[in-house]
Amino acid sequence: MEIIYLLLGLSLLAALTFLAAFIWSIKSGQYEDDYTPGIRILFDDNENNKQ
Repeated sequence: MEIIYLLLGLSLLAALTFLAAFIWSIKSGQYEDDYTPGIRILFDDNENNKQ
């Protein structure tokens, strides 16, 4: 029965860690640009190769 309490505590700690990392990533602005990755494939890279 003690192992259940230990595993419950560890899983709660892991869940809170992932939640904190997710909130930190939102506040740091990692999910703000959702338009550019979809059209990045359309940009022409030939101009960069000529230089």
